[in-house]
Amino acid sequence: MDDVVNALLPAIDPVFAHSAAAVVGAVLLIGAGEKLREPESFRDAVENYRLLPAAAVPAFARALPLLEILAGVLLLPLATRPVGALLALALLLMFTAAIAINLLRGRDRIDCGCGGNEHTPLGTGVVLRNVALMLLALAAAAPLLDRGTVWLDFVAAGFATLFLLGLYFLANAMLGRQSQLLDLRNSP
Repeated sequence: MDDVVNALLPAIDPVFAHSAAAVVGAVLLIGAGEKLREPESFRDAVENYRLLPAAAVPAFARALPLLEILAGVLLLPLATRPVGALLALALLLMFTAAIAINLLRGRDRIDCGCGGNEHTPLGTGVVLRNVALMLLALAAAAPLLDRGTVWLDFVAAGFATLFLLGLYFLANAMLGRQSQLLDLRNSP
């Protein structure tokens, strides 16, 4: 599998690859934790997408957070990172396809089911956020440039990870309050 990945993706700097893997891994682990903490809410969100038969919804709602945990954990060690990145990419593609199908159906008021306390309605912003996460998953899967890393690289990767996670949480907060922001913009 490494040969296929090496042939398809260019080699990138280890700092960016480590940061990308850490961000996607953290997002998946945090999302899975929130879904496991509120299993009824997540099951309801899965049901609201109306993509699965009703009988399959409970099993899917239980299995999905476990797959997110698996992908998040596999992303962190360098040895399993390509497998974790491909699993994360597959999950993100599935999420994004489900969102796009419902947007095409005109169902933009349902909760994305991303996890968390806030209701985040479906929209192009959620799709764009997922595309950014998919690009980070691809970067995590990319081969590393052949250069030695020093302690400063790990510090840089840590700061880059925190910065990217901050952007992710800021985007989520804005997406959750999108209707309120539009009301403010359109007020007299």
